[in-house]
Amino acid sequence: MLLGKQGAGKGTQASRLADHRGVPHFSTGDLFRAEAKEGTAHGLEAESYMNRGELVPDPVVVGVVEEQFRRGTFDGGFVLDGFPRTEFQAVELDRVLDGQPVDLVATLDVPTEIALARLAGRRVCENCGTVYHVDHPPKHDWTCDECGGNVIQREDDTEAAIERRLELYEREMLPIVQHYRRQRRLVVVDGVGTGDEVASRLAAAIEARVGPDVET
Repeated sequence: MLLGKQGAGKGTQASRLADHRGVPHFSTGDLFRAEAKEGTAHGLEAESYMNRGELVPDPVVVGVVEEQFRRGTFDGGFVLDGFPRTEFQAVELDRVLDGQPVDLVATLDVPTEIALARLAGRRVCENCGTVYHVDHPPKHDWTCDECGGNVIQREDDTEAAIERRLELYEREMLPIVQHYRRQRRLVVVDGVGTGDEVASRLAAAIEARVGPDVET
């Protein structure tokens, strides 16, 4: 499981980690946006909160995650990104997993000013979700290199919404960090640097705790 404030690089590192270990990657943010695009009630409700820079309520988040785990078995492991975000969600995750504890919880540590700069410059393909940045745009006129879709700034990536999200994170995530620290499952990984540098630190932290051949 990866924790960290918005802009810490959780999504990128979770995807890389899942690919490396050959396990599913669950991102609640992507799930919410997909449901909103489909026009589902939970998706539209989640989108309205995200657009205001607010966290999605616990019942909506837990319901989406629980549905994912009902759809299949994940004995080989999985990577969670963006969940849990409250102590209630952490307790509910234990229930959803039927008492099987998460192997490791890694939090990516990034200063707020760096996270803000990353988010304010982030651009996303509205079709496939590929992420770009104003400093690293697609090759041709904000058209996605992967699928040719339009690359846009998400509504919840405005500066006001970002600042609100970061404030909420600091308040809401402290109990989660303390929860997993008490369980001795938490490791802190420096999230500043290139993607390869952070991935290397994360891999070393995982291998030190659960071994190179154990998925998390």
